[in-house]
Amino acid sequence: MKYSRLTKEQFEELHQEFINFLATQSITADEWTAIKTNQPKVAEQELDVFSDLIWEGVLSKVNYLEHISKQQMHLFHCTEKDMRLIALKVNNKAIDLTTKDGFDWFRNNLLSDAIEFYTSKKDYSESKNLDKFKLIEQGAVITKGELYKYFEKLVSGNE
Repeated sequence: MKYSRLTKEQFEELHQEFINFLATQSITADEWTAIKTNQPKVAEQELDVFSDLIWEGVLSKVNYLEHISKQQMHLFHCTEKDMRLIALKVNNKAIDLTTKDGFDWFRNNLLSDAIEFYTSKKDYSESKNLDKFKLIEQGAVITKGELYKYFEKLVSGNE
């Protein structure tokens, strides 16, 4: 298994897609019930293959990821060739970016010395999607990139 198995809730959401997946393998509903009962290892393998297919489809469409913690914000732009990072660090332990008040403080003090900006670029490893997945496992979320684009203009001076 390349990624991780989907959760029970995710499988429920993708119920129809899973039925279609089984149908592509000529597995009927009755056969699936029998496989689950008589061949649990085979059923587990089917769930894993389906999970990887779903993850592969989702990850191939990911262009932006964000990971926001109490004092840091990591904004990623996943381009075709590499992953670009804009990182912001708040040098005030009283501020928590994960709260509304902390984020408001951050917005109002953006250009103060209490906030450091870093940029970086990294080539993908042998698997672009696995690199994205590892960031998601570490707490990053898929976004449309509004924060990245905003800070990209700010950092490059193209307001």
